[in-house]
Amino acid sequence: MNSRLLPKSQHLLKYRRVLYTTQPHCKVLQRPIVQLASSGIDLGYKRAASFQSNMAATTGLENDLKDLSIVKDSYPQAKDADSDPSKLSAAVFSNVEYTPQDKTEIEQWLITARHIAANEDDAKTAERLSSLNTHLSTRTTLLGSKPSIADVGMYARLAPVVKGWSDEQRTGEQGNHHIVRWLDFVQNAPLFNLNISDSDKVQIDPSKVVFFPKPIDQKAEKERKKKEKAAAQAAAGATTAAAAGATVTSAASGEAQENAKPGKKEKKSTGDKVAEAVGAEAPTEKKGKKEKQPKQPKNQPAADRPLSPAMIDLRVGHILKAVNHPDADSLYVSTINVGDAPGTDNTSEYEGKTVRTVCSGLNGLVPLEEMQGRKIVAVCNLKPVKMRGIQSSAMVLAASPRPKEGEDDHGHGGPVELVNPPSDAEAGERVFFDGYEGEPEKQLNPKKKVWDYCQAGFTTTNAKEVAFDVSAVEQMKDQGKSGIAQLKTKQGLCTVPTLAGATVR
Repeated sequence: MNSRLLPKSQHLLKYRRVLYTTQPHCKVLQRPIVQLASSGIDLGYKRAASFQSNMAATTGLENDLKDLSIVKDSYPQAKDADSDPSKLSAAVFSNVEYTPQDKTEIEQWLITARHIAANEDDAKTAERLSSLNTHLSTRTTLLGSKPSIADVGMYARLAPVVKGWSDEQRTGEQGNHHIVRWLDFVQNAPLFNLNISDSDKVQIDPSKVVFFPKPIDQKAEKERKKKEKAAAQAAAGATTAAAAGATVTSAASGEAQENAKPGKKEKKSTGDKVAEAVGAEAPTEKKGKKEKQPKQPKNQPAADRPLSPAMIDLRVGHILKAVNHPDADSLYVSTINVGDAPGTDNTSEYEGKTVRTVCSGLNGLVPLEEMQGRKIVAVCNLKPVKMRGIQSSAMVLAASPRPKEGEDDHGHGGPVELVNPPSDAEAGERVFFDGYEGEPEKQLNPKKKVWDYCQAGFTTTNAKEVAFDVSAVEQMKDQGKSGIAQLKTKQGLCTVPTLAGATVR
């Protein structure tokens, strides 16, 4: 990579002598969070009159990114480059190598362009700007340290807006310091080499900085996250041990049960509890010989449990972003908040939230724009699987017409509709079938086929409500249950737009 690409820790904009600083970049977040009202200033962005296909609509910039005057004037090599954003970025910044993850992020940032011209309420705009400012607080560019065409496209849309900001909006205590710092870097840095006249640049006066935020102590921040993760793991272990009849996990079953026996007078330290929660052996004062505890199979129920849809962990999910899978035409890759605690296995942090990455075979069945920012119902205790190189840690529930006899059960020839939870349900809220309430398994054992058996009863009613028909599950017929149980949260019922008598999976 070019040595000019970003100084290591503190980055002072010497060419402008502006005292805006950034912290060392950390794990790159992937979602652009800026939504701007339309501006009267023309920077050469020509919106496409229509999109020729769903694939062409995935970024909103793929067809016209090269037509931005700022791109044409600054990068002659872009004229003959492929219009694909990642390929265009590689042509413009030929000395930078982009990983598959980088390419996905570039596309995700450019998806925001579809929203930039849309008019949303002021509160939503402020929220998106605040999130973008937070994203840039630990990054020099949108990708962290690498320049990309995403920075150029975002600059073209942000510059007119920042021009209209007051000093307080730019650099006040609640201002967007990091957006301003990033924007000034992009418009002046030789790294981007933008061909913009001084009169067209956003004028930034260092003497008008209103508030100087304290730099983030990276060491303290790392320690704080470490403690949060340990506390979350300890809490998860305590909850598992306390739940009667709930799943006993191998991580907490050994010493947690031993220490719970009468006669144990020694008080356990926080360190002991954390060690138990993560499956480690806590250090002890005495070196007495200890009886070996027999290992229990992972996710073994404490007692035989009758088959029930309550064993399936259904939750309200909020899709924070969705992109095309880089290596599979039929898949989307979504980042979904399902209410997990920080440090939960198979999660990551995104926009300050703990999220899961989920691959779904909805590409070509549900438009990508309909996936963005919406609430869904997620199956959260299936075993994570890799789908064309990306691990998927949940499943999005969707309805499709029930196949006729002799038809392929997985053909999806008809329409597909995502299951909608109540609009006021929060991410992470439990979703359950009426009459089948109970604690779900921590992780379903694929060999027991709980999902396969119960899913046969997932359907929709004539009122387009999602429901469970126990009569369709052969393995539950000896339980004496009957009737249709509606899928619900505490706020109300889960529905689909139009499909009645559908299969849901």
